[in-house]
Formats: sequence, C-alpha cells, structure tokens
Amino acid sequence: MNYAIIKLKPGKEESLKRFHPWVFSGAIHSMSVQPEEGDIVKVTDSKGNFIAVGHYQIGSITVRILSFEDTPIDLEFYKVRLQAAYNVRQSIGLIDEEYNNTYRLIHGEGDYLPGLIIDIYDHTAVMQAHSPGMHYARHILAQALQEVMGDRLKSIFYKSETTLPYKAQLDATNEYLYGGDAGNIAIERGLKFHVDWLKGQKTGFFVDQRENRALLERYARNRSVLNMFCYTGGFSFAAMRGGAKLVHSVDSSSKAIDLTNKNVELNFPGDTRHEAYAEDAFKYLEQMGDRYDLIVLDPPAFAKHRNVLHNALQGYRKLNALAFEKIQPGGILFTFSCSQAVSKNDFRLAVFSAAAQARRKVRILHQLTQPADHPVNIYHPEGEYLKGLVLYVE
Repeated sequence: MNYAIIKLKPGKEESLKRFHPWVFSGAIHSMSVQPEEGDIVKVTDSKGNFIAVGHYQIGSITVRILSFEDTPIDLEFYKVRLQAAYNVRQSIGLIDEEYNNTYRLIHGEGDYLPGLIIDIYDHTAVMQAHSPGMHYARHILAQALQEVMGDRLKSIFYKSETTLPYKAQLDATNEYLYGGDAGNIAIERGLKFHVDWLKGQKTGFFVDQRENRALLERYARNRSVLNMFCYTGGFSFAAMRGGAKLVHSVDSSSKAIDLTNKNVELNFPGDTRHEAYAEDAFKYLEQMGDRYDLIVLDPPAFAKHRNVLHNALQGYRKLNALAFEKIQPGGILFTFSCSQAVSKNDFRLAVFSAAAQARRKVRILHQLTQPADHPVNIYHPEGEYLKGLVLYVE
C-alpha cells in the first residue's frame, strides 16, 4: 500500500527518536499528498529517512504513532499488539473468571495503540476510539480481538459517539460489532456489578479505581462513609465489605443512583447500612453536617483541556475545602482528579490550599495513581492521568 509521506522539519525528529508517540503539526515540513482523516501515513526526518508509521489526524497532534518499524498495519499487526496486552494482564494475575473478570485490555499509548480503549466485562469487550484512525480500523480490530480471545469473548460493543473529535464529522454509531447483549455480570475482586455500557459513562464502569477501592476497604471498618460522585457505587461496596457502619452514595444522576441500588442488592441484599441520594455534590456537602469520618471525592474530569484549567483547579479547591470543613476529627479523605490537563502538582496544590482554608491538620497517607491495566508508556508520561491522595484529617 502506498502511504502518504510526512516529512519533518530539521531537528523535529528528536522526540520520535526517544519513542514519543505523537507528531505535532508544528513539526511538519511537508506531505507527499494530503492524507484523509484516519489514513495511515509514514513519517520521515528532514532527509527522507523513515522514522515511524501512524494514523493521521487534523489537529495539533497530527500523527499518532503505531510503530517505529516499517511494518504493514494490518490484521496481523493488531493481533500481535492485542495478544501482547492480554499477556501482560494475565502475567500480573489480573484475569480470573471467578474473582476478577473486569479489566482494561487496551489503554491507548500505554499499550502502543494510541487512540484506542478496550475494557473487558466478563464475556463482553467495550471498544472506544478516540481518533479517526482507530474508528476506521474498528472492524479489523474486532476481528483481531476475536482471534486473540477466542471463546472467552461473546460480544464486542463499539462505543465512540462521544469520544471522537467532532471536527472529523465521522457520525459514529454505538453498536455491537460482534454478538449482542450477553447479560454479563462484571466481577471486580469478588464484588458484582451491573454495567451499563449502552448508556453509561465512559465504557460503563470506572475500571481504573480497582486498587484504590481495595485500599479504601482496608480503612472502612466501623466508619461512616460518604461516597460522593458514586456512579455505580464501586467505592460504596468496598466500604461495606470492609465493615463500614454506614455508607451513603451520592450522585447528581438519578440513573447512577438506580444502578448503585441495583448493585447493592446484587452484593448485599437487604443491607440497611446503605442509602443513596440523587443530589448535587456541592449542595450535599454544604448541608450534610459532620456525620462522616471517611469521605471519597471522585469527581468527573473538571478540565478536559488546558484552557479551562484555572476554573477546574478552583472547583477542586472548593470541593475539598467543603470536605475538610465537615469531616470528623480523625477522618480519612480519599480525593481524586482524573483530568489529564491537571498535573500532579496542580492537584496537590489545590488540595493543600483547601486544607489551609479549612484550617485543619492534614497528613498524606498515600499518593495514588492508575492501576497496572492502565499502564503508562515510559516514553509518554502524559499518559499518567489519575491522581489521588489519601489524607488523615485531625
């Protein structure tokens, strides 16, 4: 196949020689022909020497690198990448049909497939494209996935309506590429979940908090727990299994609260320790009093782009200040940011400012990040997006 050739300006190949997987528009000198959105292109240095092959896209990140070798991007290529990712999850003991059948199989650049997310829920794979190239490759990816996973896989749901760049005008449709609703129950560390991949947020569940939920379980005994922005209730059930004396789940979405209540019945039928409320987070925090001694703040991304960073940091500061003001002495606060645009230092500064505003003595017990099935490519530190702190509040 004849790929368009993208030639870089002199010196602009240095980051690629360090295996960074992006080519920015400002680094490009010329193109042999104008590629279409999502086309596979080859990248050369200013002298025409091959550097990499990747997906083309209109925007500041113009090429997402698939390989630094001059190799065809075909079914076999995707099978090799998917198999390698599966082997990693298997080798770290993450895949267990009875105990943990829920995990991220592909995490974009972290698994050398930039622009692609695949989450596994029991026998269903939910595939999400964040680039036109991966959107156009969805059928070959589905075929490769079936060949790699065999009869462990009964369906593949493609869910990219809201994740693709709107300027590309791709009109993506959420649909089953293989199979149909298998009625799966997702299991995370022995806890069961209904997952709404059809209409839920992200791929239907926040797989990235698994290890942090396990940590919370260790701290929950005899505590009164507030799980703010609870979504499907993951932290709530970890707290209940950890022996919390009461657990309140809060989310502004009544659909999320319905799902949380269904999941409570799945794991703790008839357990009166749990109550769920569909309310605005800030309003609830302002009015809740000091009844909680373990609070989880896991909000949606306040900043998806750097141009709204200032407002996002103000939001984190206000949210954490309310928690610091209301949490009981000796309380523990789990607080998170999943905004890639918010750096670890920015987030920490926002939380520190909130602690100072509330005039509480605060110790850091743990600094948290994303789990092993959300790996960070060592050449792409931007892939570290989840930041968390566990704080002891006097």
